[in-house]
Amino acid sequence: MKSVAEKTILIIGGGDLQLPIIQTAKTMKLRTLVADMNPNSIGFQIADEKIIMSTKDVEGMVREAKRYLQNKPIHGVITAGTDASMTVAAVASAAGLPGIRFVDAEAASNKVKMRQRLKEHSVPIPAFAPVWSLQDAKDALAFLQFPLVMKPADNMGSRGVIKVNHKDEIPQAFRHAKRFCPTGELILEEYMEGPELSVDALAFNGQIRMTGIADRIIEREPYFVEIGHNMPSALPKEILAEVERVMVAGMKALGINLGAGKGDIKVTKTGVKVGEIAARLSGGYMSAFTYPLSTGVNLNRAALLIALGETPDNLDPVIERVSIERSLIANPGKLVNVQGAEDVKKIDGVNAIFLQSKPGDLIKEPTNNIEKSGHVIITANTLAEAEAIFQKVKDTIRFEVDDLYSVSEKEVNDLARQRFGKDICWVCKVCDGVNCASGVPGMGAVGKMDTFQDNYSALQEFHIIPSYIREHIVPDIRSTFLSFPLATPIMAAPMTGVGTNMNYVMSDLDYAQIVTRSFQQIGSLAWLGDGASVDKYKVMIEALKKVEGKGILICKPREDEALLLERMLEAEAAGVFALGMDIDAVNFRTMANKNLGSVARNIEQLAKIRSRVKVPFLLKGILSTDDAKLASEFGFDAIVVSNHGGRVLDGLPGTARVLPEIVEAVNDKLPVLVDGGIRSGMDVFRMLALGAKAVLIGRPVAIAAVGGEEAGLRFLLNRYTEELKQSMSITGAKDLSMISSKFLRHKYRN
Repeated sequence: MKSVAEKTILIIGGGDLQLPIIQTAKTMKLRTLVADMNPNSIGFQIADEKIIMSTKDVEGMVREAKRYLQNKPIHGVITAGTDASMTVAAVASAAGLPGIRFVDAEAASNKVKMRQRLKEHSVPIPAFAPVWSLQDAKDALAFLQFPLVMKPADNMGSRGVIKVNHKDEIPQAFRHAKRFCPTGELILEEYMEGPELSVDALAFNGQIRMTGIADRIIEREPYFVEIGHNMPSALPKEILAEVERVMVAGMKALGINLGAGKGDIKVTKTGVKVGEIAARLSGGYMSAFTYPLSTGVNLNRAALLIALGETPDNLDPVIERVSIERSLIANPGKLVNVQGAEDVKKIDGVNAIFLQSKPGDLIKEPTNNIEKSGHVIITANTLAEAEAIFQKVKDTIRFEVDDLYSVSEKEVNDLARQRFGKDICWVCKVCDGVNCASGVPGMGAVGKMDTFQDNYSALQEFHIIPSYIREHIVPDIRSTFLSFPLATPIMAAPMTGVGTNMNYVMSDLDYAQIVTRSFQQIGSLAWLGDGASVDKYKVMIEALKKVEGKGILICKPREDEALLLERMLEAEAAGVFALGMDIDAVNFRTMANKNLGSVARNIEQLAKIRSRVKVPFLLKGILSTDDAKLASEFGFDAIVVSNHGGRVLDGLPGTARVLPEIVEAVNDKLPVLVDGGIRSGMDVFRMLALGAKAVLIGRPVAIAAVGGEEAGLRFLLNRYTEELKQSMSITGAKDLSMISSKFLRHKYRN
């Protein structure tokens, strides 16, 4: 019998995640035959021999292995960190090598087959449904309860995995998951709330040996991005014992009786359940780094021995330390430079740093575990010490990003047009309501869209009059709104119903978070609406929580006052800055379409509702001086002059036409804000000159968010801000309080 040192091991995969097992094989004096489709794979640089073939091409890999076997032997086949277990099983079967059955490898690779197999063997799992079509997903709602998770049946690294909180989010989640699905098969399953663990195990000689349990840190809902893990797990021993029992049961059910098993296990309120189990060692730097650093056990060596038909040795831990992996995430944009990486390596306790992103790369907000800029491995005596070391790492490494690189109005609009679709919004060069693709629901307005069009045209009738013979000024656009310091007088108008009105281009939570984060970053406030759906407000509250309540929730004038107060008090408890009601939504079409009653209320009834909350309370939808006076007399904190973007009734005046008389009517008793038709920083200046304290932007914000997400919004807000400052600069208005109607002249003035 040949010694191990003389044997050849076929390693499927030659990338970064397979490099440690290739290196271990080299130290064991094994002959390394590495297979990968990338001819420049890093593993090829140290391999003895190579096969250029896709790790997912089962037939191709079997063919190449047989061709190799015509001249030289192969004694074992293995993979690590990638879902190539079906390829490994097929090669092992064809070459008579140690391994599991192909049908079992398939069950451990396809999440639908996995769930079905686990269910047959009574292994605890979430309720689920296989999904091929959007109708399949909708049909599954008959027995699945929200929240849910949509994911590809045949991908890894959390690619395409998304949380679904409401039936309106199903179409967008379906499209997101499909983008990352090689075969088109999806799975919809119940969301399992609770801690998640990553588990490594080895199966050999009829036994299953646990070889590492780590706590996973998952963030960035509705996506599931692992930003790190801690080895060993800090959960109580009795829970970990149950985790081991479920992991063993799952591996047995899936037929993983030889080789490695990698499990994602959830600890829920109703018990420990299997997220998934793969027939391979873990990726994410656990099996190759944190477990060996924590225990002194070389897990790759043990897995290689099993693949060669040998019994692994030295599986008992010889040290007890804490080892953690943490992700390094750059801000979105073009990565210009990375500084401090070499200094990070010198920090005591840092074992390794891996950089996936390099200068020149375009960085986006990660939605899965692949879209991160790097990773760092840290070892210490305690978790607190390891976390302190990671803080030093974050203080040392710097990702210099041009966050507006390649962002232009044309690119944002082109992408928004593509995502909206031809039936929702054409993203016209001038968003004036003249040529809308849709009405309500949609991005347009009701009727002939006269109200929408008048919002824009009323503003354009005012020309800005410059003043040049004066002292030079540097414009200051800072102000306060109800004691909140505003870095700009531009706020986001409430826009909800991403599914109903925007063709499910993203989830409502995605949209709300993009807008709230962007306006928080520029030092302003985003207004969110509770939408027509009964429980949509919970999504908005969740988004506001993530920006520490720095936003305003506007509620529809629902007939059911108890429901109205419930959402207001819940938002107040969550720390929202202010609340309000869009009183002009009495006849709102999407409310009527959902059979939800909305009613007008007299000032005493509104004041009663206002008295129930302690935060500032605003009324949105004011168009008459009488309504404005009543709001100021009965203790409301601010009003918004608005006609709901022309989405309530045609034939209403553009807001710029009535704004001056409303400002005069309230006589500085409360702040007057305005929205409607604002399409530039010059329009912002015009509204401020007509008496508004601040403005709300609606459709342009939605288009920028859909077409460019946060980068798109930063571009839009930078443009509006610069145009506002230019308008102030040519008129001599040093600050916002100096902007007045003397700088305007009406187009038709005699």
